[in-house]
Amino acid sequence: MKTILYIIQKEFRQIFRNKGMLPIIFILPILQLVILSNAATFEIKNIKFSYVDQDKTSFSRALIEKFDASTYFNVIADFPSKKEANAAMAKGEVDVILEIPRYFERDLLKQKRTDISVAINAIDGAAAGVENVYINQIVQDFNKKAKVALYSPSDVVNTTKDIVTIPSFWYNKTLNYKTFMVPGILVLLVTMITLFLSGMNIVREKEIGTLEQMNVTPIKKYQFIIGKLFPFWILGFVLLTVGLTIAKVVFNIPIIGNLGLIYFYTAFYLLVVLGMGLFISNFTDTQQQAMFISWFFVVIFILMSGLFTPIESMPMWAQYITEFNPVKYFVQVTRMVMLKGAHFNDILPQLTKTIIYALIMNGLAVWSYQKTT
Repeated sequence: MKTILYIIQKEFRQIFRNKGMLPIIFILPILQLVILSNAATFEIKNIKFSYVDQDKTSFSRALIEKFDASTYFNVIADFPSKKEANAAMAKGEVDVILEIPRYFERDLLKQKRTDISVAINAIDGAAAGVENVYINQIVQDFNKKAKVALYSPSDVVNTTKDIVTIPSFWYNKTLNYKTFMVPGILVLLVTMITLFLSGMNIVREKEIGTLEQMNVTPIKKYQFIIGKLFPFWILGFVLLTVGLTIAKVVFNIPIIGNLGLIYFYTAFYLLVVLGMGLFISNFTDTQQQAMFISWFFVVIFILMSGLFTPIESMPMWAQYITEFNPVKYFVQVTRMVMLKGAHFNDILPQLTKTIIYALIMNGLAVWSYQKTT
């Protein structure tokens, strides 16, 4: 036990002596959490809106004013013809073109119906879909007010009544996207920093030759591995604590569940990450190699974790692959505990899979580590 404590003490001193590592541990996670949480959003705003009004009546102006009053659209152009509007969209100057036909108001007054044309730049299919929803909502709201102005009292009585829905938003009442993203980005930072640092730290000892000196000492293999990885296990908790503090103080993210449950799960999750770091370091000779290989796996884990895109939207073969993704389980547990107030039994499936993953990864790491005697 004394040997392990001496190695741990040596590792902490080595970490804090490395001036290049300190910013990565303490400053970089704070900046990334603050910046990414504000930048990583799927909310579509500042949509460049244009229109071609061939009617120029009070009703057409009222419809355009509806879009102008929306917080999602920026009305930037009024084109005299559809041809000019299409040319502007081809250049990327506008995202949406609303074409109001001639006799728009006349058809509404006489026939109680009319058609409008909407063109949306769909290079980004997801954004175009959201923009289409916004446009339909504004048009439907315009229709409701137009009915009041156009229909006579007898028409209103005979008109089919609209169904009014009153939604109840659970777990994120304000529909703030940061409430969804911040817990996931916190998982991302804890994973990246601990994986990179643990892998690079061991490889760095290879580069400077101290690892070979350690290998020929009477230190046991398990003593060396525990002593090398334990400081980064502690640093993982430090990063989690800093991230949770920023999430609450800066972003006001609700923390409904028990924080102790998050720390309990993190204890096993960090074993997975540190085992991966050790496993990668056993097959690399330079810090650059360790960084590239770690980054390769981290990118895959992040993109298939449900952090940015729902797992349910992926192809079935991809959903099966995500079952082997430890980041997926950490993201789920963090969101469940923080936002839903989940209990131990709720996260037991994720915890069980994470423990199995930790045993496998650390078993492979210990098996592949070669110590000369």
